Amino acid sequence: MINDLIIFFKGFLLGFSVSAPVGPIGVICIQQTLLGGFLLGIFSGLGAASADGIYASISGFGLSWLSNFLIKYKTYINIFGGIYLLYLGISIFFSRISGNVEIKSETNLLKSYLSTFFLTAANPLTIIFYTAIFATLDIDLCGFFSALSFVSGVFVGSVTWWIILCSGINLFRHKVDIKSLNLVNRLSGIAVMLFGVFAISYSVLSFLIVKKGVC
Repeated sequence: MINDLIIFFKGFLLGFSVSAPVGPIGVICIQQTLLGGFLLGIFSGLGAASADGIYASISGFGLSWLSNFLIKYKTYINIFGGIYLLYLGISIFFSRISGNVEIKSETNLLKSYLSTFFLTAANPLTIIFYTAIFATLDIDLCGFFSALSFVSGVFVGSVTWWIILCSGINLFRHKVDIKSLNLVNRLSGIAVMLFGVFAISYSVLSFLIVKKGVC
């Protein structure tokens, strides 16, 4: 029991620290919170946390066949993720806000959740990270409940970060006027597009280097 709690805490720290750096998901969560409020932002974060939990499960429960499959096709998956980032960035960039905006419909919440879920899932190298971190944190997953504790900790840690981020951004939301929100959309769209270009370029370059080395 105590060992499982320790493993949960280690998973919590890992999930929190992995989510904290501001990347494309962070930019999207900030933009969504400013646009539609805390609920819309947190659903974006929950999508990312769910994907992190799944990748932690793949490593924690020893699903090596799935891990090997995702790593084998990581280049294609990353390129797909980069293309989706470009599409999302363009959509955000050209979106226009013309009045009081309250976006809380189930459709938009689900869309926000799925968008960040698939974006986070499109990075199969996360599996390598979670697998490697076991040794660093001295995590001994000796059974089902130990693995479940670790995965739960990763998910809760990730969700905790997104709650903190969205809560902080939401405090300033009502002080931002329509003109500023449109500027946020422009800047967020550009940032997300740049992340997409980087993901595609890096994946293609890595593929060409590996192919050249094999030849």
